[in-house]
Amino acid sequence: MWAVGALRRAGLALAAAAALALALAAWRRRRRRRPGREVLFFPSRPSCTEALLAEAAGPGEAARLCPCPCPLPRGDCSLSRLLRRLLSARRSLEICLFAFSSPQLGRAVQLLHRRGVRVRVVTDAQYMGLQGSQIGLLRQAGIQVRHGQEDGYMHHKFAIVDRRMLITGSLNWTTQAIQNNRENVLVVEDAEYVKPFLEEFERIWEEYRPINYRFFPKDNK
Repeated sequence: MWAVGALRRAGLALAAAAALALALAAWRRRRRRRPGREVLFFPSRPSCTEALLAEAAGPGEAARLCPCPCPLPRGDCSLSRLLRRLLSARRSLEICLFAFSSPQLGRAVQLLHRRGVRVRVVTDAQYMGLQGSQIGLLRQAGIQVRHGQEDGYMHHKFAIVDRRMLITGSLNWTTQAIQNNRENVLVVEDAEYVKPFLEEFERIWEEYRPINYRFFPKDNK
């Protein structure tokens, strides 16, 4: 009888352990599926981002800049966190921006392009030609850029990483906005929110096809 009772208790203990393991595995799966969210506020405090960009460029560049000669303090900041989100791209990056003049963000986008990530940029026709704009450099690097010719501004400010992560908010990717303005950026990994932004990007991308550009005013006669 004692042996039977011991076996029964052992069986119950094993069943309980198995149930606990299953519950823990289910909890971990739910946790992995939980959409990632982050809110960034600007202005970003001064901080060196050279090490982050050098690391993304490869071991040789990181070794060349170690220790980084930049006099700015090290540490995490809103700009570095935004850079990390962008640099996490492995397959694709869609960018839809009114103004883009930040050298750090421009370097990050070029690094992704050289890494083989498909990068597409939509921007405003009037602002892309201003002094300091990164758009010309992106085009020279071979990155696809499209713009419209309508009278209104292309005033969107969002990016989509690997078709799964949305980065959007009030921030234009300019040094002025990053260092001086009160701005916000929301980062969210949630298909419910990513999908309409991706559809909007594709709609504008198609509308801004170069074949649709006009180089001469329409004849109103």
